[in-house]
Amino acid sequence: MADARFEDGEVGPLNLVARDAEDLQVISALVQDAVLTGADLTFQKSKRRFACLINRFRWEDEAAATSAKRPYERVRAMLVIEDAGAVKSQGIDRGDPETVLSILSLAWEAGADGTGAVTIVLAGDGAVRVEVEALEVTLHDVTKPYVAPSRMKPAHSR
Repeated sequence: MADARFEDGEVGPLNLVARDAEDLQVISALVQDAVLTGADLTFQKSKRRFACLINRFRWEDEAAATSAKRPYERVRAMLVIEDAGAVKSQGIDRGDPETVLSILSLAWEAGADGTGAVTIVLAGDGAVRVEVEALEVTLHDVTKPYVAPSRMKPAHSR
């Protein structure tokens, strides 16, 4: 079976930026149920950038796939948090970079003068907290969509 193509649908690759809490909620909804491994998490301290390569479920295509009775899709995407000063994690076995992690949501905790923290909430009580000087989170699809290995959408209510 051939991979899906952006050209086959009305929705192209995503390239979004969040600079406030409302924008971050949009990105959070789009990365819900994304999977990655510990090896996909990177903190570039000198560039003040935290990045992760994720396999995200294409929620924006879910209704069209359901209507057309075709398999659901995933796409590889970069989730990047700029102006990162510190990164802390819990519930992640840093000794096992192959452990599969699943994103539940992104949360913003505002601090003083525009500073704050972005928390990537993971299934199984895991989390990554990125302290930032200003909120700037980008989500950019970097591959063409592919048929979700399970061929199904995640089984929970949104």
